[in-house]
Amino acid sequence: MLAKRVEEIPPHAKGWSFEPKWDGFRTVIFRNGEELLIQSRDGKPLDRYFPELRKPLLQQLPRRCVLDGEIVIARESGLDFDALTLRIHPAASRVNTLAAQSPASVVFFDLLQLADRDLRDEPFTVRRRELERLLVDVQAPLHITPATQDRATAEDWFTRFEGAGLDGVIAKAVAGPYTPDKRTMLKIKHERDCDCVVAGFRWHKDNEGTAIGSLLLGLYNDAGNLQHVGVCASFTAARRRELVDFLAPYREGALLDHPWADWADKAAHASGRMPGGQSRWNAGKDLSWQPLRIELVVEVAYEHMQGNRFRHLAHFRRWRRDKPTGDCTYEQLEVVPPQELMSIFSERTS
Repeated sequence: MLAKRVEEIPPHAKGWSFEPKWDGFRTVIFRNGEELLIQSRDGKPLDRYFPELRKPLLQQLPRRCVLDGEIVIARESGLDFDALTLRIHPAASRVNTLAAQSPASVVFFDLLQLADRDLRDEPFTVRRRELERLLVDVQAPLHITPATQDRATAEDWFTRFEGAGLDGVIAKAVAGPYTPDKRTMLKIKHERDCDCVVAGFRWHKDNEGTAIGSLLLGLYNDAGNLQHVGVCASFTAARRRELVDFLAPYREGALLDHPWADWADKAAHASGRMPGGQSRWNAGKDLSWQPLRIELVVEVAYEHMQGNRFRHLAHFRRWRRDKPTGDCTYEQLEVVPPQELMSIFSERTS
């Protein structure tokens, strides 16, 4: 079941149940006796990447069930999505090492089947009640997400737990069934503004030379180095074509003194974070890029930072012709103090 984005928590809370929005890998977990499947949102098995979860799942879940949840890695400072992405690795030895160093947890938020009982057509209130009953004594690394029908509590979660890496708040209709592949939930996510250097771009897939796919964004750190912080995309087809002509003058002589001119060296490839680095999700994905002179500044909207990068795609707001590139630093970003993440697991508000 998917969610559509809205600007605010529903003003009239009646009929809605609210949950924190976890920032991890969405998963549906199937158990049938000793058979266990940890499945990703797109139907791929995740079992081999999280071997440490098999034992607690078999120990604590009933013998026949299907549950919906999120795989997360929690540290003292909050959720660590980068640590999750490192798990998608072809070498079992590497996965096992990371599992021992940074074990994962599962946060459950829906129950789809229990024994022979299919719960998908039941109202969410029924599914939630059965989930709470089923997991009343569950222990780490398994958890049940807090839920509330009180809007003030949801607003508190939205602000208080952002520093711990949570994405925002999810709203579910209390009378609603479980509707796979339909956006019947609501998600309310954080959004802020930031001015970034546009250091390059990538062509749109299958439209090289005629349409821009994304803009490569940079911010200067304390040492004065331009760091690759993410990309700006989601343009209309017409805007992608217009950007080709707009960016053309900035391509001339762009590699001369460009701060990312040596992106292809060994260290840059190893980090997987500079333009051209291999994607952790798809080693064959083409991440080649075109440099631009360091002259353009763009204002973008972003949700939150993961380390020193934007966690998700940034969204174009406007060009900032009035702002020098040197002003595009990390100092402009709002820093949200981390909260004690484990405190949220003890909140069982109904």
